[in-house]
Amino acid sequence: MLAQSGGATAVINASAAGVISEAIASKSFNKILCAHFGMNGILKEDFFDVSDLSSESLELLEKTPASAFGSCRYKLPKFEDDEDIYRTIAKIFDRHNVSCLLYNGGNDSMDTCNKLSKYFDKTGFPCKVIGVPKTVDNDLVKTLYCPGYGSASKYIATTIEELALDTSVYEVGRITVCEIMGRDTGWLTASCAVASLSGKGPDLIYLPENDFEIDAFLKDAETIYRKKGHCLVAVAEGIRTDKGYVGAKETIDSFNHVQLGGVANKLTNLISLQLGINTRAIDLNLPQRAAAHILSLRDQQDAFKCGKRAVQLALEGQSGIMVSIGEDNDNTVYGEVQLSEVANAVKSVPKDYVSNDGAHISEKFFDYILPLIKGEVQLQYKYGIPHYFDSSKLKKL
Repeated sequence: MLAQSGGATAVINASAAGVISEAIASKSFNKILCAHFGMNGILKEDFFDVSDLSSESLELLEKTPASAFGSCRYKLPKFEDDEDIYRTIAKIFDRHNVSCLLYNGGNDSMDTCNKLSKYFDKTGFPCKVIGVPKTVDNDLVKTLYCPGYGSASKYIATTIEELALDTSVYEVGRITVCEIMGRDTGWLTASCAVASLSGKGPDLIYLPENDFEIDAFLKDAETIYRKKGHCLVAVAEGIRTDKGYVGAKETIDSFNHVQLGGVANKLTNLISLQLGINTRAIDLNLPQRAAAHILSLRDQQDAFKCGKRAVQLALEGQSGIMVSIGEDNDNTVYGEVQLSEVANAVKSVPKDYVSNDGAHISEKFFDYILPLIKGEVQLQYKYGIPHYFDSSKLKKL
């Protein structure tokens, strides 16, 4: 069984296509199921039967953004605190002869995998649990990078380049602040520096890994504006001062995370009030993770191969692991890492990827990011726009 969880990416379905195609090719499973809405679908026994999905459908699925089978944000309690839900899952899996669960997600999803794997080991329930990495945030540990990050970065760098061109058309322009996803890490925000290689990047870049000093920001932005007549700033949604997140809201999510948003608006309001300069706030928002029209070929291929590798590991009898990506003599290697080493851990942007002033990205980062955004994917088009997989036609169990 495959389940998708957490925020979607432009290549999450490439992993699903890898899982399904490898499972079909192996001829080792009576049925291949996909949970509808992740863990919520498992608990409701709401499944798609994709055992006979055609090669044409799989090819379309591989190039389709968002979670084709539906996603969720489900916080699974520790089985020591609430074993009933684990018993329910085991009964459902037993009823449907589920011998392995492949869970495609990020940090919190790997925590879910880890908890289920430990419970199944403890009780002797015969179900393998394999994590399939996915997150645009690129913050999973024990893997060189994460499927989803390359495509999101390609979109961000392209959009920033286009914004830089647009914001420079007037003799006297404004200070533009662009907000980019990233609660605790700045991998996505750092990617906009790629546009600087063609001379069309942000003037200032701020990541959550470094303390954000508002006075220094205002001074630097004004200096650049007075010199150029315009200034483009890229900020991660999770930038924080010593008092907390700049863009924090009063609500929390199901994982007890403070909800973020509006940091660009807050900064442009400060600029207007304190500097009297015209501003514009831009939030790249969901397109960062849904822009399949500008997929990275490398990213899509990695996602697909991670899905295939997950099935192979399950067939080898492995469990309690996540597929990892590494390199060996410049060759990409799809290995595995223990879920217990990945769950709830966060990989931050290395300090040597950021300049000493905390407002720019160093040259060393480009050696890391450029290979991940290489290559373009040829999409099918219909009515002049990309033609994607239609999940409404999937067969329910």
